Amino acid sequence: MTRFADKTVLITGAAGGIGRELARHFGGEGGRIAALDRNPAVRDFADELAGDGIEAAAAVADIASNSAVELAIAELRSQIGSIDVLINNAGFSEASNLEATTPASWQADIEGNLNGAYYCSRLAIQDMKAAGAGAIVTISSVNGLAALGDPAYSAAKAGLISHIKGLAMEYGRFGIRANVICPGTVRTPIWAERVERDPEILTNLVKWYPLRRVADPIDIARAAAFLASDDAAAITGAVLPVDCGLTAGNIVMSRELTLADF
Repeated sequence: MTRFADKTVLITGAAGGIGRELARHFGGEGGRIAALDRNPAVRDFADELAGDGIEAAAAVADIASNSAVELAIAELRSQIGSIDVLINNAGFSEASNLEATTPASWQADIEGNLNGAYYCSRLAIQDMKAAGAGAIVTISSVNGLAALGDPAYSAAKAGLISHIKGLAMEYGRFGIRANVICPGTVRTPIWAERVERDPEILTNLVKWYPLRRVADPIDIARAAAFLASDDAAAITGAVLPVDCGLTAGNIVMSRELTLADF
């Protein structure tokens, strides 16, 4: 498929596990990849994509800084053109519980997860309005739907859902669509490191997922590509869990109460 031929796709957090898969998937469908990350490794990754025949450019910036975002997107535009699709993918968590959260870590999570997406979206919208079309897909989290730990991260991810719904409502008249994906646990290199420390961690987590597995980065990339494509032309303001059933209900309780003999 070449659903994104002649389209520039800006991906934030492009050097991470999900970001790399997003870039490869959109690039494999003909997109020009504008890869943005605070990790300088994003430049080597863009070279890797180019070596695979995918047109790509990279810029290094911490999206928590609006001025850094402005400079980085100007750099990317000069190399690869105006933005047709934005994937707000960058995200991180500084503290796993409130006890460990400090004012500084709270501020970092809100800036990097929520404000950074706004900084990127406001610039991408300029290009999309001029073109009369565009798509924004924002990677939130199941943590934005329920209390699952990482409180500052979760508050930011919940804020993303509200922000994107508002964006969809306000900018639909310009042909701009905006949707949200809420992943559950995703098998990225970060989890590989945790498995080294605790080999049973994913086994213990899987019991909460009706599909008896956690998502892989390609699951997120495929969902994002659908929402960004013309296949989803009538979908905007939607929130799509890609979570192997985690938010469908409490499967552990159900097994104990009603599914014991099933």
